Amino acid sequence: MLSGATRLAAVIGHPVAHSLSPDIHNAAFAATGLDWAYLAFDVAPGDTRAALDAVRALGLGGLSVTMPHKEAVARLVDRCSPDAEALAAVNCVVPGADGELVGENTDGPGLLDALSADHGFTPEGRRCLVVGAGGAARAVVRALAGAGAREVLVVNRTPERAAAALALAGPAGRAAPVEAAADVDLVVNATPVGMDTPGTPLPGVRFSAGQLVVDLVYHPAETPLLAGAAADGATAANGLGMLVHQAARAFTRWTGVAAPVAAMAAAAARGLEARSSAAH
Repeated sequence: MLSGATRLAAVIGHPVAHSLSPDIHNAAFAATGLDWAYLAFDVAPGDTRAALDAVRALGLGGLSVTMPHKEAVARLVDRCSPDAEALAAVNCVVPGADGELVGENTDGPGLLDALSADHGFTPEGRRCLVVGAGGAARAVVRALAGAGAREVLVVNRTPERAAAALALAGPAGRAAPVEAAADVDLVVNATPVGMDTPGTPLPGVRFSAGQLVVDLVYHPAETPLLAGAAADGATAANGLGMLVHQAARAFTRWTGVAAPVAAMAAAAARGLEARSSAAH
């Protein structure tokens, strides 16, 4: 029940009505008994600074950031964590008691948490391949390299964008052709292919048992890439785990309380099912 003491957290984006973040975080607050509530605010691209001013003025306990505001928030907060600074992108703002706003990026660590918790996979000493070179891909590349991957291969059509992503991997990084995906331990698709365009980002690639193939797309739950990987005997997983675990890290940063990951995952699954049903 809301009260005068209820703390508010929120997500800003444009559009944002589809966001699963309110489902995930409100379930976490309920599971932990915290007197918090979480809302979604549609904020136009030109209003990012005003939204951060509102965080200060209203005393929000936490802010999630989704497209198209991640880069602008990174420029506007008082300081950034090392990950957010390296990526020039923020997905989580942590307000301090003194009004300072700290920008963080929990996307890459969230993926690592999901790989470990859901699949028992750790990147250390492994060969990993990332498809794409946008914001999500760069976060994944940096996280995998930081976790000790032996190689972080990047597949991308534009050499310049691939080079920018590879710079985050240090000596472990190198550009690779599509075919390299058949001979690595982990494949992560960080492109929208399979969600808003048909087909797979790795046409013609055959996978095998022992490989883990992750598509950061989670709607639809099974993309053509994941269906093909599963048919070939590989382990296939969508991006819902990363979404939940990046939110869990944000929850703990805001509240100081261990995140109830199981409750958050269940809420995410229910929310996704409800949105999928409404779309049909």
